[in-house]
Amino acid sequence: MRFYSTRNKNEFVNYTMAALSGLAPDGGLFVPQEIPLYPAQVRSSLGSMDFIDIAFETVKPYVQDTIPNNVLSDIVQSAFTFNAPLVPVADRYSLELFHGPTAAFKDFGARFMARSFSYLRRNEDHPLRILVATSGDTGGAVADGFFDVPGIYVTVLYPKGRVTPLQERQIAGLGKNITALAVEGSFDDCQRLVKAALANESVDTEKNSKKQPALSSANSINISRLIPQAVYYSAAAGRAFAGNIDYDEEATPRIKGSPRPLEIKKGLITFCVPSGNFGNLTAGLYAMKMGAPIKQFIAATNINKTFPDYLNSGEYLTRVSQVTISNAMDVGAPSNFERMAAHFTLEEMREIILGVSVNDEETKETILRIHKEAGYFLDPHSAVGWKGVEKLITDNKINGTDIFGILSTAHPAKFSEVVEPLVGLPPIPTSLTNAMERTVNAKTIPADVSALMESLKE
Repeated sequence: MRFYSTRNKNEFVNYTMAALSGLAPDGGLFVPQEIPLYPAQVRSSLGSMDFIDIAFETVKPYVQDTIPNNVLSDIVQSAFTFNAPLVPVADRYSLELFHGPTAAFKDFGARFMARSFSYLRRNEDHPLRILVATSGDTGGAVADGFFDVPGIYVTVLYPKGRVTPLQERQIAGLGKNITALAVEGSFDDCQRLVKAALANESVDTEKNSKKQPALSSANSINISRLIPQAVYYSAAAGRAFAGNIDYDEEATPRIKGSPRPLEIKKGLITFCVPSGNFGNLTAGLYAMKMGAPIKQFIAATNINKTFPDYLNSGEYLTRVSQVTISNAMDVGAPSNFERMAAHFTLEEMREIILGVSVNDEETKETILRIHKEAGYFLDPHSAVGWKGVEKLITDNKINGTDIFGILSTAHPAKFSEVVEPLVGLPPIPTSLTNAMERTVNAKTIPADVSALMESLKE
């Protein structure tokens, strides 16, 4: 498999170069030359295959020239030690992506990325520094995934005062090879700083007579974090098509004894994706193009509705992000739009993606109502997805009898500041209890590239 930059289709690199570089030299994002199709036997078996086997078959064509099959098998088994259950809630499904160590969907990509980087750099004696911008969950997942990995250092940039206390502890509470920088600005500022640092080739890299670590990225701009996220789409779509739903697991935030739906629908599923930087949705598009039985997608944003506005007007206009209670989606200039635009025209996007925007009051009302009606806790991001479906049904843009899967991207206990005043404290999974005891250790910097580069020299 070859990869090219979204800004230059004439030069190609392999997976190793695309992954370790993070960003292309011209500032573009790496995309595969083609999106491979699952073999027919795999496509017909997605509803019954083990999650690990689906992961192997999904990732294999992208890395087959650089990671041997036996190594890839070990990587996916080590990375995906948790499930992504598709559980019924009221009249639709919740695709629970918070059963990993940081209780957020970012665990899937971050853990795969850490293990694949460790293999790809097995013969290197020069250290690597991973830069990652986060609006909340990405930083914690990357920090956990790369924690104590030899030869790799991680610097996480997050907007000061715009993440929850628990998220900040996950980002800035580990130490060792993990450094946290609290940026005086927005997530878009953090993302801008990371891109600028990756593109900066003129910085003095001398430190104590030794070179600073080479730089790479762990945001969804990095193709190695995006590809494994396609796995849970394919697994869930296969199960929905076959009518094979999952049962509640330890972290499922459902009140014991709450009624479960009796009718189990089966067929093509429409996924509603709470969207910020659009890496998650892009991964879903990859799964669909590979042959997963998916009908279409809904991109549900908060009031930062750059992409829904683009679908409506045909004009892509970025903007300054606004603060909301669904903070991980506070993105006004989603990086992965560039990747989506490389694969699909506007008309093609309009055929397979619907856009919708949900405000904070609607989000709160949805958390309250679903808890009352179904005994299920939604986090603010999943609530945006849930309400987005309802708004499109009301506007007659989708059929209310279709099968809908809401991506539950983070456990509601991570957002107790929002959820608890509305419906009480959600049950706290064991994956979060240790993080709550950590002490935050972060350095505050202005939203300035020179400040970041000075911090990287320390």
